[in-house]
Amino acid sequence: MVRFKNRWLLVELIPVGTQPQSTAAPTHHLEGKHIWAAVRQSVLANFGDVGWGAVGLSLNVKYYSPTTNICIIRVARDHHRIAWGAVTLLSAIEGVRYIPNVVHVSGTIKHAQLAAIAHNREVIARYRALAKTPAAYQDSYETYLEKSTLEIEALQD
Repeated sequence: MVRFKNRWLLVELIPVGTQPQSTAAPTHHLEGKHIWAAVRQSVLANFGDVGWGAVGLSLNVKYYSPTTNICIIRVARDHHRIAWGAVTLLSAIEGVRYIPNVVHVSGTIKHAQLAAIAHNREVIARYRALAKTPAAYQDSYETYLEKSTLEIEALQD
């Protein structure tokens, strides 16, 4: 029996120039299918049909959070650098400019989940710092962290 080996990319999509920094989380109508389509276009534009043929079957956006703008992308291990390069070369998704930041690359979904949960906590801490709220303050971000942690932990390979 042969096992398919994957790489998991944890990507933060930082919006560019859409609004000044505020205490509210950015709201965009971006979904996993939009990210997948943008990565597909980037692979085709930068690596051609051969690049898309290498990563096309295994490329999958497993998770996207519109609150913290992070996503988890699965791709085959042998060609993960093509997908990584395509993500890095992205400039816009659905007409909105983004700066993609690959935060973590892992070989297992478990490590990608742990990195995503830790990164979510960092982003929420940044939002709280911008709002100048104390760390013990009970706000809507606390329920978001609990909900997102459960969603991320529920991901299956």
